[in-house]
Amino acid sequence: MFGLVPFSRRNANLAKRNDFFWLDRFFEDFFNDPFFSRWSTPMRADIRETDKEWIIDAELPGVDKNSINIEVNDGYLTISVEQNEELNEERENYVRRERSYGSFSRSFYLNNVKEEDIKAVYKDGILTITLPKAKPDNKRKIQVDIQ
Repeated sequence: MFGLVPFSRRNANLAKRNDFFWLDRFFEDFFNDPFFSRWSTPMRADIRETDKEWIIDAELPGVDKNSINIEVNDGYLTISVEQNEELNEERENYVRRERSYGSFSRSFYLNNVKEEDIKAVYKDGILTITLPKAKPDNKRKIQVDIQ
């Protein structure tokens, strides 16, 4: 319960400080608290390349596989997660109910990818998406006459 109000010892003397930038420091400390860190950087991704494919490894710890949606639209791959958690705990002298909701997404531009052959595997909090490379279009050089 005490962790709900981010407060550090550095902020204990805020009222005594005379400099103008103490408020910036207060908000920086407030939003860097672990309470907010779950959603501040919700999805980190590594992209690797081999001769035949690109591989995206997205970190999604604690996310249920059924909450993940992967979609390809207009040359963009979008990974989105929507979580709705509800905890009900009833004991002899108290009732505890907590709810949390969160959603986030991340998009990647696709170039020369066989969209129909994209595969994804989710294991141990890591979503691995394999994007097979398509043969690059043979681009022709065309000379345009000026009239």
